[in-house]
Amino acid sequence: TFLCLHLIIGLLRTVSVKCSCNKISALVFVKPYRSLSRVQKHSFSASDALRLVRQPSRELCSAVRAADYMENTLRLIQERQPHVHKRSLNATDLITREELRVISQLTGCTARVQTPNCRTTPYLNKYRTVTGVCNNLKNPRIGASNTPLARWLPPRYEDGISQPVGWDPTRLYNGHLLPLVREVSNLILSTTDKRVENDHIYSYLITLFGQWNDHDLSITPTSPSIQSFNNGIKCDRSCDQAEPCFPIRIPKEDPRFGNDSKSCIPFFRSAPACGTGTTGHVFGAANIRQQMNALTAFLDASQVYGSEDAQALFLRDLTNDFGLLRVNDRFTDNGREHLPFANTLGPCSTRQKITNTSGLEEVPCFVAGDVRVNENIALGSIHTVFLREHNRLARALRQLNPHWDSETLYQEARKIVGGYHQIIVFRDYLRHIVGPDAMARFLPAYPGYDENVDPSIASVFATAAYRFAHLTLQPLVFRLNESYQENPEFPSVPLHKAFFAPWRLIFEGGVDPLLLGLLGRPAKLATQDHMLVDAVREKLFQFTARLALDLGSLNMQRGRDHGLPAYNAWRKFCGLSQPRNEEELAEVMDNPDLAKKLIELYGTPDNIDVWLGGISEPFVPSGRVGPLFTCLIAMQFQKIRQGDRLWWEKDGVFTSQQRESLAATSLNRIICDNTGITDVPKNPFLFHPWGTSYISCNDVPAFDLRPWTELSE
Repeated sequence: TFLCLHLIIGLLRTVSVKCSCNKISALVFVKPYRSLSRVQKHSFSASDALRLVRQPSRELCSAVRAADYMENTLRLIQERQPHVHKRSLNATDLITREELRVISQLTGCTARVQTPNCRTTPYLNKYRTVTGVCNNLKNPRIGASNTPLARWLPPRYEDGISQPVGWDPTRLYNGHLLPLVREVSNLILSTTDKRVENDHIYSYLITLFGQWNDHDLSITPTSPSIQSFNNGIKCDRSCDQAEPCFPIRIPKEDPRFGNDSKSCIPFFRSAPACGTGTTGHVFGAANIRQQMNALTAFLDASQVYGSEDAQALFLRDLTNDFGLLRVNDRFTDNGREHLPFANTLGPCSTRQKITNTSGLEEVPCFVAGDVRVNENIALGSIHTVFLREHNRLARALRQLNPHWDSETLYQEARKIVGGYHQIIVFRDYLRHIVGPDAMARFLPAYPGYDENVDPSIASVFATAAYRFAHLTLQPLVFRLNESYQENPEFPSVPLHKAFFAPWRLIFEGGVDPLLLGLLGRPAKLATQDHMLVDAVREKLFQFTARLALDLGSLNMQRGRDHGLPAYNAWRKFCGLSQPRNEEELAEVMDNPDLAKKLIELYGTPDNIDVWLGGISEPFVPSGRVGPLFTCLIAMQFQKIRQGDRLWWEKDGVFTSQQRESLAATSLNRIICDNTGITDVPKNPFLFHPWGTSYISCNDVPAFDLRPWTELSE
């Protein structure tokens, strides 16, 4: 038995090897270079882009592979059991506890659940670990990177274990078939970009800052394999459904695909966490599939610094003792720093080659603490500003404290940037999203740290609620001049032409025009009759003539992949009414026509995908989401704050003088200090036409670093 276990696991770890005792085909775990090689062949597709931004690397890759090895080892054991029993046996019914322990060790899963020794962690009470480990001393892995997403409700899987809802298209739910997610997208989300309604209150910065904030909190990696584990089907080249391939099927008479019902949009399932997603019990707990969060759950600016030790080290400038982050060694932005380039090819290299004085330049992707930095150039501009702010702080701290070494300068600057981020999110951003009532209920004055609060990001938050801002994306990425008018030299860019295009930051005016566009143009208003712009519903990651993605379909398919309960289950969780019919749904939505369409698609409100139901609700007063997402978003941030041992307001994290200085920080000051922009709106999240409610950068209070002065011994 032990020999067979070794053979099975060896098979899973080996390319093109067969295990004759199990008579199964080889399982090929394909590294990212397979997608990257398509860059050179000009066959790079939208699904390659989606895969690469979710592709695990470094420590995360080891964690995801370990989970894959264990899941498939147990599945193979179960599939090959002799069918002599009257009842169906689970894989763990067929092996002993000792054999299960061996499988866990051989696959690498044991290391993923062991409790780390926090006593060996340096500066435990002064600085955060990059991974978030040991933030909670009682449960050191809570909130750390590469740990499972939280479940606030039991998951809804077709087999009760791991199979996503909709896997069997003939299965009835509450007496009705579930609609295809692409069909829902076509009938509910589809509108023309000519009907975009601008938000009359908020600037476009509120959209992109929301994306920036989201990228500090969660990303769910996909499996390292792009092929089915059982039959070798390639998920991005076939419309067959086999784990981990869960393709988005196309309905009849689709406006983009016509009657080609054999087409599909490729979709890779999120990777499971170690010991989940198979029948039986592993590690002493029910083995229901859980997805992983590759980031820390804390507001720690991990999108700047990374969520793994090796990544954080890679992003640092180790050529000197100044505590700086790496910057681009080929290009500057009018003398200011650019993000560094990646060492390998990527989706950015498929874009237009720029002719300059020295010839053609093929621009690689940027690298930052979060892999999605290149998703669009406006997001890249925010990344750049915070890179510069870290380096500005490190240099200023060195002037104040010339005796500090490189590590102290880096950690203190990182700590300040993390404090900035927490303050701006809670004080300036969230209240515009969830409204004052939810702020008073969920997020009043800081109550102090509670080690019993789990800050882990919930699957429903990461996969549904915090994707509300997709509806506020404009069809353009605006670029303005210093007078907040259309930039004549580098005009605004269609959003679908701003994906994975760092060359635009390098050769088309740099960061300033993009930030001026975020400050000086309104967000799109999320309305029930205009939800998603075509740039993300019909042209998402459209690199070549190959298939583009549909963000709305992806969101709903991801929710089904994660086993999220449907709309009404979450309404009940939040203490809200649960509409039972079209009439009651029309009252909740304040829109009889929308309610009718939803019932025609889903049959009952109990079947509505939670993301779709949440984005369809009317806004709460002075907010930009409905009652359901207000509850889920506010509750998540409540847990993030109260479950963070190193929250900026907690006694001992900063001195009282440092807290006072931090409380006076502003996003305006960060922008003014790190760009050539000279005039900014008084509140950067509020939209005002140029000339009203704008102030000079000279009138924005400077950040006072004097409380960080430390006398040398």
